[in-house]
Amino acid sequence: MNRNGKPVSTPSLLISPNSVLANALLRSIDILRPRVLAARPSRIEFVVGTQINGAPHLGTNLVQTAAFLLAKIARREFSIDTVVRFGALDNAPHDVVLDPETHHAYQQTYYHALGKAKIGELIEGYYQGFFRSLSEATDTDYAVETYTDQQATPAFRVEFLRTLERLEDIRWWMAPSHGQVHVRVPCPDCGWAEKRGDRTKLAHLDEDGATFTAVCFDHGPYEAHIDPEDDAPYLDLATLYRNLVKERAFGRDSGTLHVMMKGGDWVFGCQLVDGALGALDTPPAHMPVRIFTPQVLAPTGAKLSKSLLREQGKGALPADVEPWMLDTTAWPGPVDDYVDALVWLVGELLTDPKHFFRSFTVKELGRLMTARPTETIVRAHEMGIYKRYFDLIATGRKTTEIRVNDSSRRKIKEGSLIRFRCQGDQVLTRVTGVNRYATFEEMFDHQDVASVNPLATRAEQLANIRQIYPPEREALGVVAIGIELVDPPRPA
Repeated sequence: MNRNGKPVSTPSLLISPNSVLANALLRSIDILRPRVLAARPSRIEFVVGTQINGAPHLGTNLVQTAAFLLAKIARREFSIDTVVRFGALDNAPHDVVLDPETHHAYQQTYYHALGKAKIGELIEGYYQGFFRSLSEATDTDYAVETYTDQQATPAFRVEFLRTLERLEDIRWWMAPSHGQVHVRVPCPDCGWAEKRGDRTKLAHLDEDGATFTAVCFDHGPYEAHIDPEDDAPYLDLATLYRNLVKERAFGRDSGTLHVMMKGGDWVFGCQLVDGALGALDTPPAHMPVRIFTPQVLAPTGAKLSKSLLREQGKGALPADVEPWMLDTTAWPGPVDDYVDALVWLVGELLTDPKHFFRSFTVKELGRLMTARPTETIVRAHEMGIYKRYFDLIATGRKTTEIRVNDSSRRKIKEGSLIRFRCQGDQVLTRVTGVNRYATFEEMFDHQDVASVNPLATRAEQLANIRQIYPPEREALGVVAIGIELVDPPRPA
């Protein structure tokens, strides 16, 4: 209250300029709605790729956190199962050298330099703990796939071969300055490949596959034959070309909607990928869905970049950049604390499209992180619920909650916490038991009808449930969750 007795509104933590996109959206998740309505997918995958050439920085983890949070929101909003797919780009250059005679640049990938086991250790050390914590905080499953594994799949190789049939149509989109598409087929003896593919040529293409000729600076000329049935030789594509092939392959999966999660700096590069997709006559239903996350900027307005700062030396580290922002494994606290801070931050950005579809300096993000609530966050599975059922839970009269057994419910076990939310209120409960059934009828054969809703008969409850869950959702199975109050209801 002010001195006149009138309420004083709390100033928003975030002030963002208006934008064309924000004017079209009430909520950030609505950017997916047209495609979801058109495709009616049975599953949504949020795809996020990261080079594993060092510890992640804040911008990398922000994109990944956005993928998990949007997967959680999409699952609730569209009643569709969701998952996060993490692409570990182990084809990042580990070493780059110049051929002393020809001065052609050669590179060796992280995979070829370190091997599969060491790559697994890097992923575990830099990301797995972070992802496990994010998965728990958002009730969202995830899968890890290296680029090495992806390029070996028949789907990826078939799509690559299809693009070679139209190479003349796409080469200026993939390489506007010179038209030389960078295809690298590492030497089978040493794993080194020409960085810019200067002497890597497509020699022959037919229904059996493609033959490339290349030159190793140590072992001389060699040939490599690529077909869908063989996972060798290694196929290393430059960034734009790799994304073109990946997005084309994903677009052919009619049952799953793949959402490409990318940092804001990708907006410019995707113009070229889209040009190539158009040149290949990609059907509208196969065009990729992309969400560009807020870009993290240094004080100069440039993208926060580890490589740029490495080139300029530690003395160039801006005052606003804390050490953990460049190496998030240096966060001064446990992983769960860092994840909770990021989930809160990205959650705030997602409250309004004007906040999410923009860029932020590290100084501004540091201010927001400092302003976040300091009370201990109790991790719990979160469920929205209708008011009449919320009131029954809050008064202790409803002790069994019924849901379909999608991926997020499969994580619930006895002793788990569930936070029910409704119209700005929340109530925290503890799980007393979990039972799974094939159908709602089977569930009511074993569960006390009054524990689900003391105000309705079995027939009335079945009718209400069927209005909420269509047959395709019930086909996932049914879970009956026993609950008891932990805290009294309070404002969210």
